[in-house]
Amino acid sequence: MFTLIAATLFSAAFLLAMGTIMWMFAHYHDKMVAALQFEPIPHNPPVYHLRIRRPRAAQPTRRTALPLGAMAA
Repeated sequence: MFTLIAATLFSAAFLLAMGTIMWMFAHYHDKMVAALQFEPIPHNPPVYHLRIRRPRAAQPTRRTALPLGAMAA
């Protein structure tokens, strides 16, 4: 008797699940097809225009390093 009740409940649950899936396919078929065919708009990566300025250092007018003999004195 338990086997008969279990089989009946299993079959009813299986049929309910299959009916739900078929109902969803029937009602949402257009939306599923549209979602599968959807192509998102490609986003172009941002382009950064960088300008690096490195002004040259002014040339020294006098010697900055002392000769070796000047340190000893």
